[in-house]
Amino acid sequence: MGTTFFSSCVTVDTRKITYFQSADTLPYQVLPPITPHVTRIMQDDILAVPVSSLSEESNVVFNFPNINALNTSVYPGVVGGAQMGRQPLGYLVDPSGQIEMPLIGKVKVGGLTLEQAGDTIKAKLLNFLKEPTVNVRYLNHKFTVIGEVNRPAVFNLLDDHTSLPEALGMAGDLTIYGMRKNVMLIRTEKDKREVVRIDLTSRDFFNSPYYYLRNNDVIYIDVSKGKVTFTDQRVQQLQLIPIFTGIATTVVVILNLLK
Repeated sequence: MGTTFFSSCVTVDTRKITYFQSADTLPYQVLPPITPHVTRIMQDDILAVPVSSLSEESNVVFNFPNINALNTSVYPGVVGGAQMGRQPLGYLVDPSGQIEMPLIGKVKVGGLTLEQAGDTIKAKLLNFLKEPTVNVRYLNHKFTVIGEVNRPAVFNLLDDHTSLPEALGMAGDLTIYGMRKNVMLIRTEKDKREVVRIDLTSRDFFNSPYYYLRNNDVIYIDVSKGKVTFTDQRVQQLQLIPIFTGIATTVVVILNLLK
C-alpha cells in the first residue's frame, strides 16, 4: 500500500520580493550621484601593493610579499565562503603609518587614500624602475553577509566602491524567504555602532548614505514568517506520516485476519 505525502503551497506577493520599486514608470531616469566614504589607510592595515614595470626581474622582487602566502582561512571576494587556502601576506602598516618595501625602504602611507598611496609609492619607484604602475588594495578589510541568503560568508572589501546590492550578489542573493523590506546593516567605526534598517524594494535606497559598504559592515537578512509557517507545516506533516503508515499497516493486518 502506498504512502500519501502532504504538501503545502506558499503564495508569494511579488511586491515583497521585487527590488527597487517605484511609482515612476519612466523608461529612463537619471539618479543623483552618491559619493562613497573615502577610507584612509590606518595602522595595522594590510596592503597589497602589486607593482608592474618593464623589468620582469624587478617585478618579482617587489611583488614577493603580495604573492607569497600563508596557509590560513581565506574569504574570496568573488565566489564567497570561507575555505582553507593561501592568503597573501601583503605589507603591514606599522604604528608610524609606514610600510617597508624592497629597495625603496619605508614609505609613509598612513592617512592616505589608496590612490594617494599608489602615487607616493610610484614616485619612489621611478628611481629604480622604468614606467612602473602601482595598484594598492586592502587585504584585511571585510564585510559579512548572514541570514536568508544563498551563500552567507565573510568577503574581502577591496575598496570604497562596493555597494550593498553587489554584496548581496556575492552572497548569491536573498532566498525567496528573505525579508527585502527590512534588511539590517550593522556598522562599527571606532567606538560608534549603528544599526540601520533598509528597504531594498524601494528605489529610494539608491540615494541612501548606506548604499556603499565600509570595513567591518555586517548585513543580516531576516527570515519571513512565511518560511517559519511553511517549516512548521512540513514538520507537522512529517510527524503524521508514521501515524498514517501505522494505521495502514493495522488495516492490512486486520483484513488478512478476516480472510
